[in-house]
Amino acid sequence: MFKFKEYKLRYFDFRLMLYVLLLAFAGVIFIKSATMNTEGDSVTKQIMGIGIGTVCMLFLTMVDYHFWLKLWPIVYAVCIALLAAVLVMGWSNKEATRWIQLPVIGSVQPSEFTKIGLIITLSGYFYRFRNRISSLPVVMGAAGLFGGIAFLIFKEPDLSTTLVTVFIFIVMIYVAGISYKWILGAIGACVPVVGVLLYILQQPDQTVIRGWQLSRITDWLNPETASLDRTRQVRYSVQAIASGQLHGKGLFNTTLESVKNGNFLSEEDCDFIFAVIGEETGFVGSVLVIGLLALVVVECMWLAIRARDLAGRLICVGVGGLVAFQSFVNIGVATWLLPNTGLPLPFISAGLSSLLSLMLGMGLVLNVGLQRKREET
Repeated sequence: MFKFKEYKLRYFDFRLMLYVLLLAFAGVIFIKSATMNTEGDSVTKQIMGIGIGTVCMLFLTMVDYHFWLKLWPIVYAVCIALLAAVLVMGWSNKEATRWIQLPVIGSVQPSEFTKIGLIITLSGYFYRFRNRISSLPVVMGAAGLFGGIAFLIFKEPDLSTTLVTVFIFIVMIYVAGISYKWILGAIGACVPVVGVLLYILQQPDQTVIRGWQLSRITDWLNPETASLDRTRQVRYSVQAIASGQLHGKGLFNTTLESVKNGNFLSEEDCDFIFAVIGEETGFVGSVLVIGLLALVVVECMWLAIRARDLAGRLICVGVGGLVAFQSFVNIGVATWLLPNTGLPLPFISAGLSSLLSLMLGMGLVLNVGLQRKREET
């Protein structure tokens, strides 16, 4: 489990840890600014989350990642149990049931932790069957593991997080070395499936997704005819970012010209935190935040290339892909490049479940880095 004698301090990726902590503490600043006109303890919770998350991250850094991969069936079972518990005993907010209440801990969003659980599960599964990745039983087994988690998240309903799991699965099965015959076959099968799905979604009595989910997509496709009520928060988000111009209006500003100070933004400390970043720090601050997120992803890929085995490579790619996809979607929604959906900006948005799960993922990545290829010595 612990391999202290084999770890070399010079292999510890201090750059990755620095990027993560810079983003986390930047998140505290932006959350503080976003909630300065509202009541609540988001900042205190976020600081507490950083403390707990850092301890957990360092603990996982010291634990051989192969230990967790051997337990992948148990990890998967826990993920399924947590997601099932959400559907049975979870509490709802804004037409979605995504949280459960735990003793001492409080409210938890299991889908955030199951993203890391899925990465561990697929890494362990693909590593075990690494010599026959492209065989039908192995591919179907992987699809079944992914499908179980994705289905339960979709039923909450949480379409955005379901898409995250889809992205993780596609990236990891590709890196695992699946045959291009499967890839081309999947692409060929997706074309008619997508066509049928689009046709079904246009039917007035369709039940594939909720009405409010469909309206977000149609509003994005047809912004000229979109309802002002349904698109108000996205329009204000774009306005806030644009008004920041080059250097922004300043952190914790009290100007009446601020979109944030006018309370026009909703979820400004979570889903639309990038609107606050754009308005208060401008283009310069926005680029710095995007740059730090990009550096986290690049560092994960750098460690993936130098991983000692396929399992380590899959962990790094899975976690790096998770950060990249969520960052792209969150910023895309805030700038109206994508339909409105609820995904937190990694390490920055308020939310203990998201922050802790990502730091757990980073702990796994850091351990992979400590055990990189020996030829790097």
